[in-house]
Amino acid sequence: MSERDLLGGYVETWWSAVGDLVALLEELDADDWTRPTDLAGWDVKAVASHTAHLESLLAGGPDETADIGEPAHVTGPMGQFTEIGVVTRRDREPAAIIDEIRATTSARHATLTATPPHDAGAPADGIFGLIGWNTRTLLRNRPLDVWMHEQDIRRAVGRPGSLDSPGAQHTADYLVEAFGFVVGKRVAPPAGTTAVLAVDGSAPIAVRVGDDGRAQRLDVAPDAPDVALAMDRESFIVLAGGRRTAVPGAVTVSGDQELGARIVASLATTP
Repeated sequence: MSERDLLGGYVETWWSAVGDLVALLEELDADDWTRPTDLAGWDVKAVASHTAHLESLLAGGPDETADIGEPAHVTGPMGQFTEIGVVTRRDREPAAIIDEIRATTSARHATLTATPPHDAGAPADGIFGLIGWNTRTLLRNRPLDVWMHEQDIRRAVGRPGSLDSPGAQHTADYLVEAFGFVVGKRVAPPAGTTAVLAVDGSAPIAVRVGDDGRAQRLDVAPDAPDVALAMDRESFIVLAGGRRTAVPGAVTVSGDQELGARIVASLATTP
């Protein structure tokens, strides 16, 4: 696949995820916007405001500044940055936030469609380039971010769904790739340890820990790995996204139970 096709696929998956998010936001009533989400300190309106902020910046909107105070849930520079969009939209009506997301994403999609990105290694736009991201990283992360926040809102308001959308597939497959990092670096079992992760709807991934401590991906899963984890997509997403624990019984661990429990506890790779 060419770089142009790869990047274009990310753009269309993001655009699909945006459409799903906007459609969900339009269904909410006034009480829904104040419901707490799994993200510490953020209600539904805060999640939508954060998304509006990032999409505005990517569409060429002005940099925003705000005195965010010292909220307990903000623990670092990135948290300080993401809180700005929440604070600057605190007095806006939900309809205005929806309109902003729709307008800014439509403008950016039109630009990306008219002039398709073709250089995956080129510096990303705006602040994302300043933190070292290239175009591939930015475009690959946007569908994940938008879809994850759609799911944050769905759980908050009790409206499950969108688990088989393009954004869902993209996000699950993307996060599955971090399994080797989780096993090798976070859990760090002895060299030679093999582990398998099977998430419904995504290709299973098998890794083996080498003498250097890195967990290398295996082309073929061993018949009897030291540990194997199996779970549905939603359970994996809440764990890998650091949102909450999975529903009891949703994760099946075969083999070394203690090792399996440590891996499950270490799956979170995105805030």
